[in-house]
Amino acid sequence: MLGEERNESLQTCRIHVKGMTCTTCVATIESALQVVQGVKKAQVALAIEEVEAKYDSKVCTHNQLLKAIDDAGFEAILISTGEDQNKVELKVEGLLTYQSTSMISSIQSLCGVESVNIDPVLNKVSISYKPDQTGPRDFIRVIESIEPRQFKATIFPDGSGSKILREKETKQYHRSFLWSLFFTIPIFLSSMVLVYIPCVKYRLDAKVLNRLSVGVLLRWILCSIVQFVIGHQFYLGSFKAIRRASANMDVLILLGTNAAYFYSLYSLVRAATSENFMAMDFFETSSMLITFILLGKYLKALARGKMSEAIAKLMDLSPKTAVLLTIDGEGNEIDEQEIDSRLIQKNDIIKVIPGAKIAADGLVVWGQSHVNESMITGEARPVMKRKGDMVIGGTLNSNGVLRVQVTRIGPESSLSQIVRLVESAQMAKAPVQKLADRISEYFVPVVIVLSLSTWLAWFLAGRFNWYPKSWIPSSMNSFELALQFGISVMVIACPCALGLATPTAVMVATGVGASQGVLIKGAEALETAHKVNCIVFDKTGTLTIGKPVVVNTKLLQSIAVRDFYDLVAAAETNSEHPIAKAIVEHSKKIRVDEEKHVRPEARDFVSITGHGVKATIENKEIIVGNRSIMLDHKIQVPDNVKDLLLEAEARAETGILVSISGQVVGVVSISDPVKPGARNVISILKSMNIRSIMVTGDNWGTANSIAKQVGIETVVAEAKPDQKVGKVKELQANGSTVAMVGDGINDSPALAAADIGMAIGAGTDIAIEAADIVLMKSNLEDVVIAIDLSRKTFTRICLNYIWALAYNLFSIPIAAGILFPTTRIRLPPWLAGAAMAASSLSVVVSSLLLKNYTRPRSLNSIDVNEVKIE
Repeated sequence: MLGEERNESLQTCRIHVKGMTCTTCVATIESALQVVQGVKKAQVALAIEEVEAKYDSKVCTHNQLLKAIDDAGFEAILISTGEDQNKVELKVEGLLTYQSTSMISSIQSLCGVESVNIDPVLNKVSISYKPDQTGPRDFIRVIESIEPRQFKATIFPDGSGSKILREKETKQYHRSFLWSLFFTIPIFLSSMVLVYIPCVKYRLDAKVLNRLSVGVLLRWILCSIVQFVIGHQFYLGSFKAIRRASANMDVLILLGTNAAYFYSLYSLVRAATSENFMAMDFFETSSMLITFILLGKYLKALARGKMSEAIAKLMDLSPKTAVLLTIDGEGNEIDEQEIDSRLIQKNDIIKVIPGAKIAADGLVVWGQSHVNESMITGEARPVMKRKGDMVIGGTLNSNGVLRVQVTRIGPESSLSQIVRLVESAQMAKAPVQKLADRISEYFVPVVIVLSLSTWLAWFLAGRFNWYPKSWIPSSMNSFELALQFGISVMVIACPCALGLATPTAVMVATGVGASQGVLIKGAEALETAHKVNCIVFDKTGTLTIGKPVVVNTKLLQSIAVRDFYDLVAAAETNSEHPIAKAIVEHSKKIRVDEEKHVRPEARDFVSITGHGVKATIENKEIIVGNRSIMLDHKIQVPDNVKDLLLEAEARAETGILVSISGQVVGVVSISDPVKPGARNVISILKSMNIRSIMVTGDNWGTANSIAKQVGIETVVAEAKPDQKVGKVKELQANGSTVAMVGDGINDSPALAAADIGMAIGAGTDIAIEAADIVLMKSNLEDVVIAIDLSRKTFTRICLNYIWALAYNLFSIPIAAGILFPTTRIRLPPWLAGAAMAASSLSVVVSSLLLKNYTRPRSLNSIDVNEVKIE
């Protein structure tokens, strides 16, 4: 439905990456992957800690990509690979190493099996196959039939999905935070609270060795556990970053906490070895800093789960089970059984009862019912499904029993393609994010220089008595005061919030768009859409319903209507155009009482895009189309026929000419009603300062009539596909940011040429593939929603950047002590760590507010209760 990659060797691999902290890490991973031979494109999403890489499977493997990420200093976990497109993993109980060969040969004997791999350690069998020929039930049947029938096979449980990995990581951060808090609370109490309780202070101040007290020793032991055991991840991250000659957030945290810890350790050793030195420690600074940073990581991990809710909800749409029918040669039901929906194979017949979800994409072969497709398309109104209609897996059957023949499963299904589309959109970088990447590239080194400069300035000021000694708190000396200022600057200035400003907003917006039935294919499309000031609309299927019907027929020669339509329908059968389909359907209605009627065969069929078709039928040249195609073939159009065309155009009908052996013999008038609310949508766009233009291949009379009905002033008619592209480029050359809305093959070039291509969801696969945004409900009001969502998202991104930059601009001077000389207000390092975590979290929460997006109120004026043609 949504288009596939044409190059079969080009695969897409998704990888979860642990250890990313800021945009510096993103740049490092992208660089590491791009140097791997065979990698065509690599995108890293900091917000969800994932990588999407496109690579040539003939040149490299996904294992090489994992190794490249590991070598760059990060932990890589494979989520999925394009090689899994038609692959199933089975868990086999009772599998032993020496039995592997016999099992492989048994499975490979099945037609359609491409490869079999067995992992005896995990009792896992991985099978790649052609879904048109075989499937997982066949594999299980073969495995369980191997003598002495000791094996039991089931679908292998999924333990590597992004959702599962995210949940594991969230639990890990939660555990680390709780343990850190457990050890930090006693450190905080012993240094900040208990010293004011006389009896407790007496015991804490008791000397262990020389001037070393019980309190300092206790804090050192507890802090060491926090610093080196719980905080070991920061050491690993820093070591890997330094090894690749870069610096990230882990480096800043490590420098800050180590400065506090090792100065405190120095003080402890001096106190233990000297009778005149009183230990002054900052163990609470180090431990509290790590605790607050872990809290921030835990909260961000929770927020990431919220951002991915749209994909999670889509993936949960598929039912867990399905009812499989066994049908005899006459179509009678022999047996039914409930199976795991993952065991469904192509061409299976499944039964869907009222209130149940449809387990897979398929074709209705029996029954009729209304199906609620809102979970896929966003369209709330149930759609009637009868024999011959397509249904989408994951949609809800409302009131009738259906038998469905499965046509697409697994990665081929509409639901899987939508999920992949949303995932890819969330991985993509918006152009505005390049600003953050450039800033972050130099930010960490600048922060380290600022931190050292702050410490040196305060240290020199204290050493040379440039400020009164009364400024120094009683619990420290001038060196320690300078050290705290330096650590605070180093911690608070981390650019995490800056790196999260764009990707978090894009993630939420694409998820919201999917829930509204607007599929946005990438961050660039999402950003560009807010600039659109001109929209080019196709007519048929876009401004109109797209299901035209024949309303009148005028014959100019003595030929029976049935024979006339036999010839015309035979010529139009091979055309994908809605008008051709209308003529074919009309011919069927005329012959409805003749079940065994055979239509004549068309030979030498030629489709002339934007004009009509030509074919040879019963040794006669049949041409069906507009005036242009007749003129091109030197066929004279009589004056009375021209009058008939003008009359049809005045009624907003399309007049189709039919010639047989060089003579016009008839005029078919076709009407395609304007979509409900089309006029309101054009009016709303005008209020948004967006100009609307109609470009169509239809005749001028019909085009002008339709344009007048919907309120469009500028019309281009009788346009070929290349002329549509020319109009788009002309508008772009005049400074307009152009969106093209269309649904047909002839719209594809213009959709690709426009700044933003919007394809109607009910349109052709080629149009949908060429577009940047897919309007799943096929409603025009979704054009407004797409642009409005883009504008709100871009506004949110700008607010995120303003907050992130303003935060650093204001907080760094405060952390450096700019307020201290006048107000004695300073920012302790642990509080700076909490503020740093809060800044990142605030950006994520700001983006999450986009989940509350509601469509513009102006759209409520559109009468959604108008009856639509099904």
